[in-house]
Amino acid sequence: MAKITYIEHNGTRHEVDVANGLTVMEGARDNDIPGIEADCGGACACSTCHVYVAEEWVEKLPAREAMEEDMLDFAYEPDPVRSRLTCQLQVSDALDGLVVQMPEKQI
Repeated sequence: MAKITYIEHNGTRHEVDVANGLTVMEGARDNDIPGIEADCGGACACSTCHVYVAEEWVEKLPAREAMEEDMLDFAYEPDPVRSRLTCQLQVSDALDGLVVQMPEKQI
């Protein structure tokens, strides 16, 4: 289980426990956190679960795979370093304390 902090664009924080094996996107969905739409249900076929990872977490996460890179091209204001798709981040104990911030909107 990992404690993940989701920060809405307006600054509202949601700190939730997410079970290992789920994705960061599923943690948001299961806890009714606004700002992550996940229209494709986690198939990495859209960019509506886009977030900005806290700077201190960028190097701790696995590298983006090609499909995630491609989908981030469609995200709203992607950051070349901090943008990630939450459907591609699988929760484990190593993600305990992860902080992600939602963009102004999802497209």
